[in-house]
Amino acid sequence: MSMRWKKLIGVFALLLIIFVYALLVTSLAVRILPTAGPVVEFLFYAVAGIAWVVPVRYLIVWMQTPGRADQPPPA
Repeated sequence: MSMRWKKLIGVFALLLIIFVYALLVTSLAVRILPTAGPVVEFLFYAVAGIAWVVPVRYLIVWMQTPGRADQPPPA
């Protein structure tokens, strides 16, 4: 698969991942945070704000890896 297609697929996958992640974090926050104190609220948002980077990192690495179509022919 060419990098052009990988990037196109990756952009839509990234949007989907962030959308689903935001829904999950929001629904979890509605259940946990109303009764929690300010320290728990801070920790929740600190972890939730950073945790989305882990799965997205692998997606971005995949998007930047050249496919067979992008590699030059052997000499």
